[in-house]
Amino acid sequence: MTFSVAGHCARTGAMGVAITSSSPAVAARCAWVRGGVGAVTTQNVTDPRLGPAMLDALERGAEPDAVLRDLVAVQPEAKIAWRQLTIVDRNGTTAAWTGQQALGVHAQVVRPGVVVAGNLLSSPSVLDAAADAFEDDPSATLGTRLIAGLSAALVAGGEAGPVHSAGMAIADRDPIYGWPVTDLRVDWHEAPVAELERLWAIWQPQEQAYLSRALEPDSSPSYGVPGDVR
Repeated sequence: MTFSVAGHCARTGAMGVAITSSSPAVAARCAWVRGGVGAVTTQNVTDPRLGPAMLDALERGAEPDAVLRDLVAVQPEAKIAWRQLTIVDRNGTTAAWTGQQALGVHAQVVRPGVVVAGNLLSSPSVLDAAADAFEDDPSATLGTRLIAGLSAALVAGGEAGPVHSAGMAIADRDPIYGWPVTDLRVDWHEAPVAELERLWAIWQPQEQAYLSRALEPDSSPSYGVPGDVR
């Protein structure tokens, strides 16, 4: 029902996830990021509790492979078999795990700085297309690269059926930001990845202004809206 791209920007240190699915509101359950820590996904038959659990383990200093090994080991076998998990940490180290009960055609691609995983795919090559597109232009912003990965996967065949939701979450390398610097969601749409790209084009130029307003409201940019008299 889902495929995702989790990536790290070596130039800025940012970490993020872009994800799409035939299910509604996929990013609300499946995409998790934490500033200064990493970005993770919990998908297939999703247990949202596993997202914060993976980030907590990363924050304690565990390496991504160890996070997944330890998490899988303590989960009930009958449940963890349905899960698909990915991690990219603050250093760009990646890992993935797919249980035996993952749905349909499923696969994962793990490379330095990017990990792609999916289920109910049209073919496993969809994921290679996503990883290749993410790696194509390292000078681009992380959000642009993540969306490029989703878009390339769709062109390569995407899911076996249509997708209806998408989302993207990005965390800064600085743990001072206790929230995602970008958190965009398309909960139901006939072309959710294209709609996500449209939202990114609106949000991206304003991202730094909203960070400034959160941390230094007295000196941050004005809103430029009716009623703002600063």
